[in-house]
Amino acid sequence: MHRLPPWKVLLHNDAVNDMDYVVESIVRLARATVPNATRCMVEAHRKGVSLITVTHREHAELLNEQFRSARLKVTIEPEAR
Repeated sequence: MHRLPPWKVLLHNDAVNDMDYVVESIVRLARATVPNATRCMVEAHRKGVSLITVTHREHAELLNEQFRSARLKVTIEPEAR
């Protein structure tokens, strides 16, 4: 069985959205637990960017669109091997 190459989904900090909204969006869209979503939000807030998940490209692109629709900045990139 061939595994699809992994892609990173990265959350970027913004000065617009409320922290609770960001956590709720990560839980809803990326199916993260509240503690993991909170960690992502805090890391993005402090460092400017945080890894939400690693998945295959098609799912990463879908998440990118969904986060954009939720007014959150997310980028995707291939994971270095």
